[in-house]
Amino acid sequence: MKEVGMINGKIDSALNRQGHMDLLMVVDAGFPCPDHVELIDIALSEGVPSVLEVLVELRKVHSVEKIVVAQEMLDHNPTCCRSVSLSFGDGVAFEVILHDKLKERSHQAKTIIRTGDFTAWGNVMLVSGAGPRWQMEKKV
Repeated sequence: MKEVGMINGKIDSALNRQGHMDLLMVVDAGFPCPDHVELIDIALSEGVPSVLEVLVELRKVHSVEKIVVAQEMLDHNPTCCRSVSLSFGDGVAFEVILHDKLKERSHQAKTIIRTGDFTAWGNVMLVSGAGPRWQMEKKV
């Protein structure tokens, strides 16, 4: 029985299929998920779990090079936006685009994790990247 790391089997499987530059989304309860993208729905009730709670757990096991959010999150929920921007630590790029563009890009995601979050525009796109485990003889 797996007792460490990501214990949700579907999320663990989705993370194992992520490669460099692949897209994974963690979205609020109302995000319109494209039918052709794998959806893992972990919403339990209003606010449970939140997008930020899921990001905290993902950071433990997933390497990210860029976080993408909607301009509307920054405009209407700046505190949440700041927390999201810091969720994977220093050195992770942060991009802000219009919500309509985020919805368009969601069609390219490998997996979408839907939460019970009711934070307006509380949707986060993660661009998978190489973490600190990758070794180089010379820095680029």
